[in-house]
Amino acid sequence: MSPTAAQPGLLTFLGHASTMIELDGIRLLTDPVLRPRIAHLRRQVALPGSRVPPPDAVLVSHQHMDHLDLPSIRGFGRDVRIIAPRGSVRLLSGQGFSRVEGLDAGDSVAVGPVLVTAVPAEHDGRRWPFRSGEDSIGFLVEGSRSVYFAGDTDVYDEMAVHLPGVDLALMPVWGWGPTLGPGHMDPEAAAKATGLIRPRLAVPIHWGTLFPIGLGRWRNHLLHRPPREFADMVGDYSPETEVRVLSPGESTGIDSPG
Repeated sequence: MSPTAAQPGLLTFLGHASTMIELDGIRLLTDPVLRPRIAHLRRQVALPGSRVPPPDAVLVSHQHMDHLDLPSIRGFGRDVRIIAPRGSVRLLSGQGFSRVEGLDAGDSVAVGPVLVTAVPAEHDGRRWPFRSGEDSIGFLVEGSRSVYFAGDTDVYDEMAVHLPGVDLALMPVWGWGPTLGPGHMDPEAAAKATGLIRPRLAVPIHWGTLFPIGLGRWRNHLLHRPPREFADMVGDYSPETEVRVLSPGESTGIDSPG
């Protein structure tokens, strides 16, 4: 499924924080994790990387392994364009990627007719055991529609300033295990953040895909419940926002205003 003249935008949820944003003829792939397993985390839903079309750019929010998976990015070639936090450039360039652009919050770059702007994120994104690269960012994608990709973040008041009234917000509502550490949002925190942003559409991400090996059968509710709780709570904070819960692999149009 691809955008048409009547529907210039399409969002595909690939699982966890991996999405494909198709807007105005441009494909942007966020935080790709397209393998069946990374470290102690096993993918709960199958999605071969060969099913994901080549992107015009990969957007990386921070260095954690469930957001920056080097083998997944290598699947698109070492000359794939990567847009990432400035503190991640050394790691990515050191892995042989030749087109890495580092951004600080507030910086923008063009990808064809689409403008990609780094926005703040409240999250320590350093990659163990490294001491540097702790910076995390989200992304505001603007063309004929506007899309906010949060990556990983806690709620912060300035969301209302940086992200007022976007068309689509991709909101993380859980993590990859039975508990959440600092710098993450649970369903209620994500609903509060949605109330600050007040998007037309919201799609919950960062749930139901990765889980520690052996724990899925005991905490199975965490693979299904968070996005539904988020959808139920958004009405209390942003009643004008429509929530669309997508299963990994599903797509939705980024509809016209009104």
